[in-house]
Amino acid sequence: MNSPLPQLPLVDAEIPERCDAARNRKLLLDAAADLVSELGADAVTMEAVAARAGVGKGTVFRRFGNRAGLMNALLDRTERALQQAFMFGPPPLGPDADAIVRLVAFGRARLDMVTVQGEVLRAAEDSRESRFSSPARAVSLRHLEKLLTDAGVDGDIELLASALLASLEASLVLHQMRVLGMSLARIADGWEDLVRRIARGASGY
Repeated sequence: MNSPLPQLPLVDAEIPERCDAARNRKLLLDAAADLVSELGADAVTMEAVAARAGVGKGTVFRRFGNRAGLMNALLDRTERALQQAFMFGPPPLGPDADAIVRLVAFGRARLDMVTVQGEVLRAAEDSRESRFSSPARAVSLRHLEKLLTDAGVDGDIELLASALLASLEASLVLHQMRVLGMSLARIADGWEDLVRRIARGASGY
């Protein structure tokens, strides 16, 4: 059985929040998520979030700093759900499944997340100053590296994991779906094919 990874901190995770601060943060993020669902991420402003949440605009700016901070906080909440699932959840995503099965499940779960909250993910990817060094990405990258190692894959594991993760980026997946007309099923099947091709040289695959 694969041992779970230690949970790494994501956005704002290092600072414990008072109960009222946590409630306010949830209120603001819920308001932002509703606006994203209704209008798309590009149309969401700090002012609109404040109005939907029934608070002053300054409250939103104090909590998140700017729009990029808000998008990253929304992304963090989405990433946490996936992180909990692949670290502690049931198979095929969780630790009680075969490494290659878990790799396939990780990609399919992330693709499902793109279709549900793709606008948030795309906006956060576009707005983040250093998206390639974000804690959320580091957790996913380390997870892929561990699964590739557990599967006995040869080669430069760090580069292979980075290449795999790049194929799941929201901006690319949304382009494939919206511009190139690819179905989610086709993209997900392509992910599984890619994973199994990489693992083909490993014993048992």
